[in-house]
Amino acid sequence: MDATTHNAAPDSSAEQTLRQWNHEHDEVMARMRAGGGKPGLASAAMVAGRTGLETMQAMLAGELPYAHIAETLDFMLVQIGPGKAVFQGTPQLRHYNPLGTVHGGWYATLLDSAVGCAIHTMMPAGRGYTTAELSVNIVRAASDKSGPLRAIGSVIHYGRQLATAEGRIVGPDGKLYAHATTTCLVFELPRQVAQAATPSFTVSAMSV
Repeated sequence: MDATTHNAAPDSSAEQTLRQWNHEHDEVMARMRAGGGKPGLASAAMVAGRTGLETMQAMLAGELPYAHIAETLDFMLVQIGPGKAVFQGTPQLRHYNPLGTVHGGWYATLLDSAVGCAIHTMMPAGRGYTTAELSVNIVRAASDKSGPLRAIGSVIHYGRQLATAEGRIVGPDGKLYAHATTTCLVFELPRQVAQAATPSFTVSAMSV
């Protein structure tokens, strides 16, 4: 293998990953729209009796509405599983701060959503949680030319009273842009609140 081929391999791999990401994103959006999914809030009847994982799966199927903030900050849930949530987002010029860089809140919201929804998947019906701590580290600047990035949230610990998770924002080339950890308090929901619980993409709003 010559130097040219060796140097070209990472770019080719990143381009392939980006195509895969975009294809998956488009499939998710098409499935959600086909199922009637749109921004909004779910009614109590729509979420009653569902576990956290079932709630998130129903959202991906378009059976439940997704949060308005997904359109505001241009990101979307693309994968969900036990203890894991993946969001894809694309930073835009409208997400810049006055200094001319992507606002820290964009990274924080994406990571908040990923780690929060990862914990959400572990909730049995009738259990809720709220954020006790969120720590975010931005290690690489994104821009409106970065293209799609992914926030991957994974549960570290889930207990009866406490849950922790970690998240990373990465590019298709594997480069790390930001990482975070969260600690959430877990508790039993009052019956009327459990029936009215509504999923969201941010941990603070997911205090169901």
